[in-house]
Amino acid sequence: MIVLDTSLLIDSLTGPKHSGPVLLRVLASGERLILPSQVVYEWLRGPRTPQELTVRERLFPAEFTIPFGEEEAAIAAMLYRTLRRPRGREADLAIAACAIRQDAPLWTLNPADFRDIPGLVLFS
Repeated sequence: MIVLDTSLLIDSLTGPKHSGPVLLRVLASGERLILPSQVVYEWLRGPRTPQELTVRERLFPAEFTIPFGEEEAAIAAMLYRTLRRPRGREADLAIAACAIRQDAPLWTLNPADFRDIPGLVLFS
């Protein structure tokens, strides 16, 4: 199981779709890819075409969304309290908390945003 960050979803499904072929290869390999609800929120708040929305829903139906619940909130809050310079990173910390809670690596195109988060494994 791999948790996807918003950066990967946007780069795979919008514009020139640079990461699309890699995403499709990973999906075809049988790897389970899941989205935190925070990623779905960030995805939906952007300017999405009807086609992009449809493709996202086909690849990642609602049952593949990880809810941001009490345990994820506690992990994110602990990260916020213990990390140096957490302000402005609340969304990233929530996404990281979901990956930590699932004991799954996070696939992001912005690894520098997550490198200092203890207990988080980045997918490469």
